Amino acid sequence: MIKNNKKRLDISLKNFIFLTFAGIINAIGVTMFLAPVKLYDGGISGTSMLLSQVTPAVLSLSFFLIILNIPLFLYGLKKQGITFTVYSIYAVVIYSAAAFIITDILPVDVSVASPFAGDDLLLCALFGGLISGCGSGLTMRFGGALDGVEVMAVIFAKKLGVSVGTFIMAYNVVLYSASGVITQSWILPLYSIIAYAIGLKTVDFIVEGLDGSKSVMIVTDKPDEVSDALMEEFETGVTKIAARGGYSNADKTVIYFVVNRFQIPKMRTIVHEEDENAFMTISEVADVFKATGN
Repeated sequence: MIKNNKKRLDISLKNFIFLTFAGIINAIGVTMFLAPVKLYDGGISGTSMLLSQVTPAVLSLSFFLIILNIPLFLYGLKKQGITFTVYSIYAVVIYSAAAFIITDILPVDVSVASPFAGDDLLLCALFGGLISGCGSGLTMRFGGALDGVEVMAVIFAKKLGVSVGTFIMAYNVVLYSASGVITQSWILPLYSIIAYAIGLKTVDFIVEGLDGSKSVMIVTDKPDEVSDALMEEFETGVTKIAARGGYSNADKTVIYFVVNRFQIPKMRTIVHEEDENAFMTISEVADVFKATGN
């Protein structure tokens, strides 16, 4: 079933519209804030920026974005699925085209300084990371990706015995180290790390949303009272799981519940009102969806 879903092209016009905005936004962050002062994005985007600076002018940022990214997405087609690949290639093409328009067509000089922040490295790093992070986050939220390194990380990280995050981090460490050696300056790579960190946090915010979900595990001796109170207040279901205390060997019930971050204080109050001895753990949730049958 999973293989069939991956092979089936299931695209949405709404996704293409938002991916268009995402590519343009990312291009603005990179070409108007980072590239003019020689700061670097992460992954293939950062690699493309570095290569465009050390090669002849005809080999532009837009050229390297296409040449480096698209083969990686096509290589990952079997693993990621055709829909993801189509969305990602489309987003990269838009990113590349928008970058070309900004740098070579629009009457704005982005060759030596940011049109908005001048040569202030900190402002360029902060706003470049923020804006490009918005573009990357929107791309992920609507089914694609702007960086082929992420695809390679999914494919090779497990084979190398590392996590996806570690793979991407290792790539960026090599990239920023290479940029420091090539430019003979470590100031720019250090500011680039700030931009990348801001971008990562922005991606998390865009993908998860303001009301990012949290999973709550509640160990209680009063499962009926606690679950009834939660369902009445939040108008959603809970899951009860039978358990046994490791120390007391007494029967317990674990209530599994999903809330957003703004509901946590109210949820905590309700649980303690019903069972002051209840034990709770709260964890991040990457995504929430309902599986539906055929």
